[in-house]
Amino acid sequence: MKLLSEIKIGDLTLKNRVIMAPLTRNRSTIDRVPSSLNIKYYTQRAEAGLIITESTAVSPSGVGYVNAPGIYTKEQIDGWRKVTDKVHERGGMIFVQLFHVGRISHPDFLGGKQPVAPSAIKPNGQVYTYEGYKDYVRPKMLELDEITQIVEDFKIAAKNAQTAGFDGIEIHAANGYLINQFIDDVSNTRTDIYGGVVENRSRLLFEILEAVSQIWDSTKIGVRLSPSGVFNDVGDSASKSTYQFIIEKLNNYNLGYLHLMNPMMPIDHNTEMITNVAQYYGKFYKGHLMANGGYSRDTGNEIIESKEADMVAYGRLFIANPDLPTRFLLDAELNSPDQETFYGGNEKGYTDYPFLAHNPNLIKS
Repeated sequence: MKLLSEIKIGDLTLKNRVIMAPLTRNRSTIDRVPSSLNIKYYTQRAEAGLIITESTAVSPSGVGYVNAPGIYTKEQIDGWRKVTDKVHERGGMIFVQLFHVGRISHPDFLGGKQPVAPSAIKPNGQVYTYEGYKDYVRPKMLELDEITQIVEDFKIAAKNAQTAGFDGIEIHAANGYLINQFIDDVSNTRTDIYGGVVENRSRLLFEILEAVSQIWDSTKIGVRLSPSGVFNDVGDSASKSTYQFIIEKLNNYNLGYLHLMNPMMPIDHNTEMITNVAQYYGKFYKGHLMANGGYSRDTGNEIIESKEADMVAYGRLFIANPDLPTRFLLDAELNSPDQETFYGGNEKGYTDYPFLAHNPNLIKS
């Protein structure tokens, strides 16, 4: 089956096209350092053609979740190094997903400071803090010099990822976080060089790409986009043309892959919002395309067989099935994910999902 065949990305050879999607699980330490539990979790899933880590903050100003990791301190880098070493020992390959949450944070995470954003627009909803749920606050609009510093933070994080032993990086420009906040006109009402026309609203993404490309070969960089996304209170009034522009411009970068997400939430028959994102936007992209969102074994294989995508990223199925590629190979029964244990906690619902009994990759400790 094509889904389980090798694929070459630059000088990296992925052993299959079953990708572990980035998944926030809130099980790092309070200092945002990967723990021994994280090491076991990722190592268990080394059968994936590629593991993409959970969203990892590039700086203290970019955090917004309880016990989610960073990659801006020595302790965090050392913690990630233990993860990558173990994954590599098991024959796996792993990219770190780099992000900044922007306005999807709270002063409780930021030493009392306001979250930052392209515009001072308060998002709807609440954030879970160490004291429980709290309403989002009105963010501070970023000044030009602060935007320059964020680009530098991504560059430093990209270098830290090399020190930590990752095989590459993914830039998270989706799901309503900072880069996405700049791209979409619902959250960006600026009138300077980062606002208005799509060339300006996408400027931050391309400045970050230019910066991290000074650290990594471009074929070891991925970009994640959610063209039909409204998660975290974003959206764009002309998303088709906005994301066509961005995707066509990404062709100039010789990336390892473009990671496209199907919508996570209902789109209310908005004609700008495409349900099958890879099918619609894939025709604008000339490189390797990764599809994500609701695929099964068979539909994942179909989208690769039809050449609408080159890889498929799985989230919930990888949570519950650490040996997902083997189960796909054997068409074996799948464990069901326990949504109650997705976020925070201990090994329950994290590292205790059973492997197939005969799977040689079973990790007992």
